[in-house]
Amino acid sequence: MKPAAIEHFFATLKAVNPQPQTELEYSSHFELLAAVLLSAQATDVSVNKATRQLFQVANTPQKMLALGLDGLESYIKSIGLYHSKARHLLQTCQLLVELHEGQVPRTREALQALPGVGRKTANVVLNVAFGEPTLAVDTHIFRLANRTGLAPGKTPLEVELKLLKRIPAQYLPDAHHWLVLHGRYVCLARQPLCWQCAVERDCGFKVKTQRKNSE
Repeated sequence: MKPAAIEHFFATLKAVNPQPQTELEYSSHFELLAAVLLSAQATDVSVNKATRQLFQVANTPQKMLALGLDGLESYIKSIGLYHSKARHLLQTCQLLVELHEGQVPRTREALQALPGVGRKTANVVLNVAFGEPTLAVDTHIFRLANRTGLAPGKTPLEVELKLLKRIPAQYLPDAHHWLVLHGRYVCLARQPLCWQCAVERDCGFKVKTQRKNSE
């Protein structure tokens, strides 16, 4: 995808959705961190269903620790991998209390030092909580970046670094949300809904498909 097409691609996404938001439900930086940690290999819908009840009784690291492992698991058992996620979340809460006065740190290094927090989770927190122009490359963004020709790459990190270079600066703060939502609802894995796509004219997928069909 050429620079002019990338500019039009994101200008169009912005026109369709001027203020994109994460679909995870939260009311504090800590709730966001907990929700993102729980969302690994799970849907936002399933996480929200669990955290609506959980955050009513444990919306701080201290209250989460007070629940204990069994108590926390009872709230999140509907989420995949809940055993390991509960352990990681409690370990993270302990470090937040011990090292950060119960607050969520705003540096990548400090975030990735927390149990269960990898680069993708850190990028989400930095972007959503603190407005940093980061890109968390999940399965949707990875697929979309490769399929459209926006930022082809073999690994999430390669795609992330290409996106950061190729996306115009004015769109970077919201680019993560636009790409996730577009991949989740339009550029689907098995069958992209090209006839519903606002950015079809800028996408390389149609061109590649036409070439393949003509061979």
